[in-house]
Amino acid sequence: MTEAAELPPAPEQAREVFGERFADAVRYAELLAEAGVQRGLIGPREVPRLWERHLLNCAVLSEAVPEGVTVCDVGSGAGLPGIPLALVREDLNITLLEPLLRRTNFLTEVVELLGLDHVTVVRGRAEEVMGTLPPVHVVTARAVAPLDRLATWGIPLLRPYGEMLALKGDTAEEELKAAATALTKLGAVSTSVLQVGEGVVDPLSTVVRVEVGESPGGVRFAAKRAKAARTGRARRRRG
Repeated sequence: MTEAAELPPAPEQAREVFGERFADAVRYAELLAEAGVQRGLIGPREVPRLWERHLLNCAVLSEAVPEGVTVCDVGSGAGLPGIPLALVREDLNITLLEPLLRRTNFLTEVVELLGLDHVTVVRGRAEEVMGTLPPVHVVTARAVAPLDRLATWGIPLLRPYGEMLALKGDTAEEELKAAATALTKLGAVSTSVLQVGEGVVDPLSTVVRVEVGESPGGVRFAAKRAKAARTGRARRRRG
């Protein structure tokens, strides 16, 4: 049996969540089950639970994202949560940030195939693109790294008073406590754990929200950001 044949039919909740983009969500699930497995972007064992564990689990993150904002999905991988979020929220301007070429190739193919005009794919690491990517309102991430390390990559990409939304599992509260000191140093002013996806996913999706003040990344990154901005301006003048 092929991996594609193991993909279960879309649950009824998917029709409700993805609405007019339901057919595109089905196509994305098929791409994950086929090319995603073949290229090593997801494991074969994930195929039977793609809808509940991955697509719907990520799509419900939209409940926590404000309207009309810019989003950077850090370490986007196979497009989770960025692509499900893009399918349900065409009001967002989303950047999928991913360092590995085979993954960015896949992401680019998906974005073009599904006609996601409000999504841009960028190859690079978060620490490398600061100063070249415009600061965003929201940073998203899923299964990228422990919260303290993720914050050092994601928070400096935020604009003042932005927020990082990290999809986490049962250890969310513990990770948040362990990362408290690091988050404060990075300019966090408020943290919370949200449960989203009522009536759609069971268990609910757990989201760690980290809101920042006027200096995302703290003092250390303010200097780095200013240096990157000066370098960018110099390059533009030379160009």
